[in-house]
Amino acid sequence: MQQAADKADILIGDTLSSVYPPLEWTHDLSDSGMCTGASELGDVTRRAVVMTQVSEGRRGSLLGIIERAWEKSGYTITKVNPDKKFPAIFADAGDGVLRMGLTVGYKGQFFLKVQTACVDKSKVAQPSTPGKGTDYRGKEVPTPNVHSDFWSSDKPVASGSPS
Repeated sequence: MQQAADKADILIGDTLSSVYPPLEWTHDLSDSGMCTGASELGDVTRRAVVMTQVSEGRRGSLLGIIERAWEKSGYTITKVNPDKKFPAIFADAGDGVLRMGLTVGYKGQFFLKVQTACVDKSKVAQPSTPGKGTDYRGKEVPTPNVHSDFWSSDKPVASGSPS
């Protein structure tokens, strides 16, 4: 389980660092559990929350950047929810171990969740990889509170800008 959790942590870091201009983000609750019908197997869920305020007009751009980054990494997009208020994309790493989803929630906050498949059960440490910005681990994560001249802007995305 720890190896799968480490892969999930790397995927989160790689996904969020693929965005330019950079986002601020923090790790959120991480958990592990038993797999149904197999006491020797367990799974791990890692979560990250984007703290950068992303305007409604820029949310599609951010989802597109992540979708293209996942595809470039060889991941398969398994579902796209085009909901105007709460869009989301989901993917599979293709290794039989990791599935991920990026969803938009309240106040446009982005949530990245990576879940492992059932693997040999073991103890799992909390993520050791750093987030970018304030670390809210062990605390309640607030709604997005970091302004970005690009991501928080209500102006249309100019040609040649990240999209």
